[in-house]
Amino acid sequence: MLHIQSKLPGVNTTIFSVMSKLAAEYNAINLSQGFPDYACDPKLIELVNKAMKDGFNQYAPMPGSIFLKETIAEKVEKQYNIRYNPDTEITVTAGGTQAIFTALASIINAGDEVIIFEPAYDSYAPTVKLLGGLVKTYELAPPDYGIDWDMVKKLFTVKTRMIILNTPQNPTGSILSSDDMKSLIKLVSGTDIVILSDEVYEHLIYDGQTHQSVMSYPELRHRSFVVASFGKLLHATGWKLGYCLAPEDLTREFRKVHQFNVFSVNSPMQQAIAEYIKEPKNYTEIGSFFQLKRDYFRNLLAESRFKLLPCNGSYFQCASYSSISDEKDTDFSIRLVKEFGVATIPVSAFYQKATDHKIIRFCFAKENDTLAKAAEKLKNV
Repeated sequence: MLHIQSKLPGVNTTIFSVMSKLAAEYNAINLSQGFPDYACDPKLIELVNKAMKDGFNQYAPMPGSIFLKETIAEKVEKQYNIRYNPDTEITVTAGGTQAIFTALASIINAGDEVIIFEPAYDSYAPTVKLLGGLVKTYELAPPDYGIDWDMVKKLFTVKTRMIILNTPQNPTGSILSSDDMKSLIKLVSGTDIVILSDEVYEHLIYDGQTHQSVMSYPELRHRSFVVASFGKLLHATGWKLGYCLAPEDLTREFRKVHQFNVFSVNSPMQQAIAEYIKEPKNYTEIGSFFQLKRDYFRNLLAESRFKLLPCNGSYFQCASYSSISDEKDTDFSIRLVKEFGVATIPVSAFYQKATDHKIIRFCFAKENDTLAKAAEKLKNV
């Protein structure tokens, strides 16, 4: 029997895998894991097929296809009026999670401290720990999950190396404001703190609000990795394609890790995506698409006993069940699957201390028919 000392002794199978498996076992409607149950644009499939026939089947360049990086640079310039150099500041990655891992691995050394806002996407803390870093958590609370930046400042020490942002946020659907960004600028000014900004839901902003990217603030941009996802943008999460934007000095370190991690990313899909996003409407209309789904789902649940929390971005809707049950959110979520046939995610899974506010998360990136069937079941809870 081998003796293995685990690098992540407290980590088990992710809650997403657990709930999706349970949903399959009980033939439940799966509103847990964040993926669509509808097809992506057939034009995109045709472009991938064309790229394969055109011979894009061998290794792409390590930092990504030149065509795709140039197209990303054009997209970012149109959206934020900022120019990133395709050669030295843009790297194509195997999805957002790989970009997050690589950014952390390129900067964090043993003993470095990383500030994380929880509830947080579940890859952040384990990656920091894997690298020998220390996680400093700031716990957000419902219903608005706002940040008190004076309290964040108290987490700072001489070992603080990075702050991880996520806006729009998974799992809460909250977004950062311009005041938040100005407060952050004051906190990091004059320091060597690096920012990792997870902006994979950047286009999923609702009710006329504006996405507050670190790219829009020169005081933050020069110290920031920005992570984006084509999977979220193009309804193709299984393709695992994303990218990282960063100034040249940070990108240099990022690519040192990237080349020994995945080296390069799926070649024909890079070519196809570059062709597809040349047409801006293929990504600029996604916000209104999901706002309609959000509103549709919220209206359906208005007749239920769940209390819906604000959802300003992402494709996740959080809801309180405190007027329904005193159960732990994990137990309540399991019972929802077994007794009512709907799978969700308990939000305590996004806190390291498993903080339980009696909140669950629904994914509304589903066919309207799927959402309607789920809502009918949830009205019986």
